[in-house]
Amino acid sequence: MGHSMPKPALRPFLPDDAEMLVSIYHASVMELAEEDYSEAQREAWAAIADDESFVKRLAGGVTLLATMEGTPVGFISLKDNEHVDFLYVHPAVSGQGVGAMLYDAVEKLARARGATRLTVDASDTARPFFEQRGFAPQRRNTISLGDEWLANTTMEKRLAPQEDRKLSS
Repeated sequence: MGHSMPKPALRPFLPDDAEMLVSIYHASVMELAEEDYSEAQREAWAAIADDESFVKRLAGGVTLLATMEGTPVGFISLKDNEHVDFLYVHPAVSGQGVGAMLYDAVEKLARARGATRLTVDASDTARPFFEQRGFAPQRRNTISLGDEWLANTTMEKRLAPQEDRKLSS
């Protein structure tokens, strides 16, 4: 008899999570972006998490973690209620719906807070994920990281206004 995969759960980011999220970020960049970026580019990209400003960015937005059996396996961060700043999942759970669950939770939260759009600077690896969720490319970007140049795409998704659910008396 086969074992069923544990169902991922969501919880907010806590300061004690920082080390685990750095580990998820490194693994995700180095393994999942392998087909789209060179090793030198991925190393420069992964190095972003080695600076204390990384954790400050996570703490400065709304950051949610996906956990399986209590262990973090992915995270998403929403900045200024309309920009997806980070969305990374551990390669061991890639393709199992963790990223979709994280994204869906953030979109629902942004809508509830009155956001009319979401934006993201999607890597070439992540672009198809966001296109599947209704994001449209706006412009290509070239980012300088250390001695490397990386390309990504700014994408936007318009959010329909949430229906007013107030009861009339």
